[in-house]
Amino acid sequence: MDFALILVVATGVAGLIWLADVLLWQRNRLLRISAGEVAGEPVIVEYARSFFPVLLLVLLLRSFLFEPFRIPSGSMMPTLLQGDFIFVNKFAYGLRLPVINTKIVDLGGPARGDVIVFRLPSDPSINYIKRVVGLPGDIVEYDARQERISINGEMVDVEHMGEYAEDPVYDLGREMLGEQEHELLLSGNGPSRGGRYVVPEGNYFMMGDNRNNSQDSRYDIVGFVPEANLVGRASRIWMSWRAPSQGGPRWNRIGQGIN
Repeated sequence: MDFALILVVATGVAGLIWLADVLLWQRNRLLRISAGEVAGEPVIVEYARSFFPVLLLVLLLRSFLFEPFRIPSGSMMPTLLQGDFIFVNKFAYGLRLPVINTKIVDLGGPARGDVIVFRLPSDPSINYIKRVVGLPGDIVEYDARQERISINGEMVDVEHMGEYAEDPVYDLGREMLGEQEHELLLSGNGPSRGGRYVVPEGNYFMMGDNRNNSQDSRYDIVGFVPEANLVGRASRIWMSWRAPSQGGPRWNRIGQGIN
């Protein structure tokens, strides 16, 4: 279900009904009222007039400013946990028209290390969230056994920080990608896919922070992500929720920025 399309259609229909009333029916209704007749506003017009401003505001906020998303898996642990609800900055990389996703204002591109929501190239109806590792033209190499990234021939240092408190099967690491320092998970369920990747112009190479358990640009189902598929930069956690049997809300995560 394309919520953006539904929102655009609902806003358009409500606006057209309200406009039609103003241009065609309202004058006649007022004349009848002034003549002493009972001429109430049609229910459909009343609903359209009430809902149109709300729908328009939601459409503008969601399309051009911030859109909420829910994290469905653990592929971005420890940065994002399953059950986190986040806001995505929609204007970070330019303003796009809803539904058709055509960029109308260019405000720059992603930086290495940004956490980004994007539409899956193989199925644009599905949204993924990963971290930008490779920029257009980069050569990215990933050594799955050492769990180390090399970008354009330079190895990215990883600081080992000990056991990951949330799940002792993992170790916690820290690395710097561009200007972005972030944490990642190491020594998970054995080595994942490694390889050498040359990022085409106009595309980006994405990886999850839980690299042994992340379906990302190393795999054909994702591959390189075209600039046109970018949705926005993940900016802040506004809610984090576990199943009640696991403790319910994670209050300490609410309001956290995403690095």
